[in-house]
Amino acid sequence: MFCSKCGSATGEGAAFCSACGAPLGSPASEPAASPAPSAPPAAAPVRSVAVPAYAGFWLRTVALAVDVMLLFVPLSFITGFLAIAMGLSAAIQEIQPGESFEALTALLGLGFVLAVLLIMLIGGGLYFSVFECSSWQATPGKKLLGLYVTDLAGNRVSFARASGRFFAGKFFVFGVPGLGIIYFCLSCLCAGFTVRKQALHDMIAGCLVLRKV
Repeated sequence: MFCSKCGSATGEGAAFCSACGAPLGSPASEPAASPAPSAPPAAAPVRSVAVPAYAGFWLRTVALAVDVMLLFVPLSFITGFLAIAMGLSAAIQEIQPGESFEALTALLGLGFVLAVLLIMLIGGGLYFSVFECSSWQATPGKKLLGLYVTDLAGNRVSFARASGRFFAGKFFVFGVPGLGIIYFCLSCLCAGFTVRKQALHDMIAGCLVLRKV
């Protein structure tokens, strides 16, 4: 190491020159190595979101037709036994297609007509509600066509929600003769125009009808 002032050689690590006494500068420190650039974080995998397959108007109509036929047989037997018990077998044979509610009441009696409506309400309500809240999430008609009922989050519905769906729709067919079927048809037509293919009774109960893909 040499003195920058007089040029004399000095020992390594000395603070002053041994010849002239001038202070010696410390050796220039080596520049610190810059850290290596870190690798950019890996992009998170993009997950594809499955879009629910909503059941359309015609699929639901066919499923309902199947369910009505399945319900017709046991309800007809029950109504027939009730008519025999009340002595109305002959009167039932006189019923003509398209008879009004008033004409049926006059022919069969208000008690019998109300009893039949009650049987249909209870039987239909249990049929649709129990099946739709079961592990099937569908009535036999819907099951046959690969349809099932869920809440708005895609979960299995409770018995209370399934019952609410029935009473917001099919109940009016039996509970309000005449006008009830008009309301139900209009409710079902909504399934052909709404984004999620919901009938009016689906929207009231907070339900969806989906199809398996």
